[in-house]
Amino acid sequence: MPSVSGRVVCVTGAGGFIASWMVKLLLEKGYTVRGTVRNPADDQKNFHLRELEGAKERLTLCKADLLDYGSLREAINGCDGVFHTASPVTDDPEQMVEPAVIGTRNVIIAASEAKVRRVVFTSSIGAVYMDPHRHPDQVVDETCWSDLDFCQNTKNWYCYGKAVAEKAAWEVAKEKEVDLVVVNPVLVLGPLLQPTVNASIVHILKYLTGVVKTYANSVQAYVHVRDVALAHILVYETPAASGRYLCAESVLHRGEVVEILSKFFPEYPIPTKCSDETKPRAKAYKFSNLKLKDLGLEFTSVKQCLYDTVRSLQEKGHLPLPTQNDESLRIHS
Repeated sequence: MPSVSGRVVCVTGAGGFIASWMVKLLLEKGYTVRGTVRNPADDQKNFHLRELEGAKERLTLCKADLLDYGSLREAINGCDGVFHTASPVTDDPEQMVEPAVIGTRNVIIAASEAKVRRVVFTSSIGAVYMDPHRHPDQVVDETCWSDLDFCQNTKNWYCYGKAVAEKAAWEVAKEKEVDLVVVNPVLVLGPLLQPTVNASIVHILKYLTGVVKTYANSVQAYVHVRDVALAHILVYETPAASGRYLCAESVLHRGEVVEILSKFFPEYPIPTKCSDETKPRAKAYKFSNLKLKDLGLEFTSVKQCLYDTVRSLQEKGHLPLPTQNDESLRIHS
């Protein structure tokens, strides 16, 4: 891609976990960034963005709301591209589904009117793998879609909302002739830039604080937040990129996760027992991340990802520091 100097891009929900990393990496590459936030004057929430390298010169925080089309139109007007990451993360159907769908439609319509080059939309594995009819040996890839009836019947409103929002994105992009590319990350871990602990990080934090005494007999796919941010930028900058991109590094059983955490951080009360030992151990599903690898993305190992997550929680004051810091535990991807 030609020099990005002077290129303007918009990142919605700029203060979020993934979006903050996208803003950071975009600034480092030389982009001028407009980040939408609810309140640009809230220094407590936005301080980490303003302190990023290049922020003073090339970052503007714009007040915008997903349900307020006018505010989105103002932020997007004049941009070369849009990264739409803003989305509710909740199991409340009223707070999840409508804002996700309407907000996505508003962003893409605004991008169409602004004649942006490309929109990159952050979807989720939740829009991909929730399908009770999928054979255990079937590889989960970009062709897979979550079963909406199953999501509704099981009241999995997060996955339902993500799937419906992504379908809406593809529909309106086709209608408005917008060049849309979608990234579908799995559960995202890694260092925090924002001051607060987000929902995906809580997944790990709970094992370290003694809040939970057992781990579930289930599996989860993981990916490093930096890799997710890089994936978004990669598909934006690659003219031939198209369709969906599954962003995942590994699928682990919860038991494997706590074993890794125990090895690196034995000073914490990490659970050692499974909550359901009567059933056979859940097996990891197969997945393909070849589309992103073919674009040149090199994924960070899940062990490094878990290590980076805990070190960040310590540095941010969300976890007490260990009494001794054994640097020999540090691993490198």
